[in-house]
Amino acid sequence: MPMITVRYVTPEPRRELRAAIASLAARLAAETLGKDPGVTAVLVEPADPEGWFVAGARPTEAALSAFWLDIKITAGTNVKAETTAFVHAAFEGMAGLLGPLHEESYVLVHAVDGDAYGYGGRTQNGRWSAAHPG
Repeated sequence: MPMITVRYVTPEPRRELRAAIASLAARLAAETLGKDPGVTAVLVEPADPEGWFVAGARPTEAALSAFWLDIKITAGTNVKAETTAFVHAAFEGMAGLLGPLHEESYVLVHAVDGDAYGYGGRTQNGRWSAAHPG
């Protein structure tokens, strides 16, 4: 049940990017982290290139794109090799969609305590407990 948020800038706006980014993020969550696509939510937001700075400069002025991908997952559901694979695949996949990337494009995997995270009004630990009584 990951929640994925992606913010990005490109030198030239491209309308088709939002759906492609959402598809990529959900696919990578399933393939590298084993997350169920049926409960994966993705929010994709283009950012204002005038407001995105790295080391005091706008990446778009150097004809570079940049992104911030933030995924929230339940703690203990993935090992380091899986999250490492996700970070790498996300960077490569976003480069494929956005074109040349500024190296300071970030992926953050939040492994959140199951008592502090949930959907539909129930925590992840509450869901687990209901599915595993006794």
